[in-house]
Amino acid sequence: MTAPGRDAPAPPRVRPVRDGRLPGDVHMWVMVLGDLFFFGCYFVTYMVFRALSDEDFSAAQRHLHTGIGVANTVVLLTSSLFAALAVIAVRRGAFGNAQRLLLATAACGAVFALLKAYEWHSEITGGHTVADEFFSFYYVLTGVHLVHVALGMLILGVAVRELRDPGKRRAEVVEQSVAFWHMVDLLWVVIFAILYLMR
Repeated sequence: MTAPGRDAPAPPRVRPVRDGRLPGDVHMWVMVLGDLFFFGCYFVTYMVFRALSDEDFSAAQRHLHTGIGVANTVVLLTSSLFAALAVIAVRRGAFGNAQRLLLATAACGAVFALLKAYEWHSEITGGHTVADEFFSFYYVLTGVHLVHVALGMLILGVAVRELRDPGKRRAEVVEQSVAFWHMVDLLWVVIFAILYLMR
């Protein structure tokens, strides 16, 4: 029987979270704030055009599949829960659990993309194309957002890869990947509200 403290493997070293420290990396936060500003400008532009053609926008809006929009919102909010739990896990040194939670987050992103592809196919085959002013905003907003979903999944994949290497396990990598993912989710909540719900 091995005496305690002699040959027993040392517990994994986890960098403690300092009070007041900005989670993640400052460069990621610059990217997040830049994206929020870009989308904010586009949201304002959409609202102006909608105010100028309210009846046309409302008529076109009725062709959207609100049920799919609700499903995608639930999927992304669930993914944010997984992402937040992954940060908690990695701060506690539970790296295996953090990996599984990040993979679950990315899986939710894949489900979102599949639902969005189905919705686009349904709208396009129904004759709703960029020729319609409302749908031109719809395809650009949801399309650029979907690119961010794909980028977020890639960033999550990088975090998972680093967690698998004992020499590269850093809480900051997971934190910044989750910060980006939360931004993706926040943007979708606004997009869902102004495209699907606003009347």
